[in-house]
Amino acid sequence: MEITTNRFGKLDIAQDAVIRFPKGLFGWEDCREWILLADEQNEALAWLQSLDRSEVALAVVSPRRFVPGFQMRVARRELSPLKLGDVSEAEVLVIVGKRDQGITLNLKAPVVINLEERWGRQIITNGDLPIQYPLGEQRPAMRRSA
Repeated sequence: MEITTNRFGKLDIAQDAVIRFPKGLFGWEDCREWILLADEQNEALAWLQSLDRSEVALAVVSPRRFVPGFQMRVARRELSPLKLGDVSEAEVLVIVGKRDQGITLNLKAPVVINLEERWGRQIITNGDLPIQYPLGEQRPAMRRSA
């Protein structure tokens, strides 16, 4: 099927690429169908593009790539609607935000997807994970040359 998006223009996507979020995402409860798109210029970045609203595309990343030792705690009942055979089958992504101070990751409310069944859900984690985890600039260690 063909869709038109504000950010990516016209896209031809397979019907089986659609990920269904029965409750939508926080702030976008009316957006129930999404596709996950790889970013052509940055392999660490992907986009959740709403099929319900062409102007909504959310940058997402794997938190494990940017947050050492990332672990989330959620009640099993929060994951049951995803119909996961095992929790290790879940794809966990976090939404990227931009503030005056720089780029942030929402670790408190990750997006969890069962890629096999094409079901998704945004979940509030237990514990004290931040809503705006700042991404610091990754600078190589300096060495003395003299």
